[in-house]
Amino acid sequence: MWKILKTRLQQGYRTSDYPKGPSGLPERFRGRPAVSSQPCAEGCSACAESCPTRAIQISADRRVRLDLGKCLFCTECVSACPEGIVAYSMDHRLAARQREDLVLSGEEARLAQALDEKARKLFGRSLKLRQVCAGSCNGCEAELTVLNNVVFDLNRFGIQFVASPRHADGLVVTGPVTAHMRAALRAAYDAIPEPKLVIAVGACAISGGLFAGSPQAHDGADSTVPVDLYIPGCPPHPLTILDGLLRLLGRIGSEKDCKNVPS
Repeated sequence: MWKILKTRLQQGYRTSDYPKGPSGLPERFRGRPAVSSQPCAEGCSACAESCPTRAIQISADRRVRLDLGKCLFCTECVSACPEGIVAYSMDHRLAARQREDLVLSGEEARLAQALDEKARKLFGRSLKLRQVCAGSCNGCEAELTVLNNVVFDLNRFGIQFVASPRHADGLVVTGPVTAHMRAALRAAYDAIPEPKLVIAVGACAISGGLFAGSPQAHDGADSTVPVDLYIPGCPPHPLTILDGLLRLLGRIGSEKDCKNVPS
């Protein structure tokens, strides 16, 4: 027992200071892709051809459009592009309220906006979420589980996962929504009392990910239930998920927390 206590004292305070302090992300972290506004060379489409989920499209004016909702953050596009049109930053802020806001084209990122005032009063200090795995590989579930550890301590923000949709304020959906899970997802959504929220976590839950177009998948949560927040990644980092949730609840905003984002 004394050995355990000594070790714990040596570890010190381990809970992240985010959002009041630095995010503490490692140097190898792969965050929001930075897409150049410069056009690609005529005839070059190497980045688009290398993308396993077709997240990259080249417009008629030769500019790259990258869909974060489909992106696996594999960096195949970076390796393939001879002009360096796409690069990955350390910015963990990826969540968006509208699906179209996940498409990057060299413009400033459109971060998730908060709920309206009435919804913030309801959910802002106490949000109960039921997680539904709709065919996920469990990568996103692993990151969601990490949110409950001592480092991220999701409960300090009044956000908790619950065992039943009847006790929840909203759903967290992972996976591409397989044929076998579609009815279960809808049943869980219907069991939550109004008003309610739906949060799609990961590329699969947003667009189908690698499984998009499969006859056994329905290409994301919004094929079955309305989605209020999209959190991209494969899987998204716990800090990315936390950031999206806090933005949705109006606990942080794009102006007052920019100092906590690594360049």
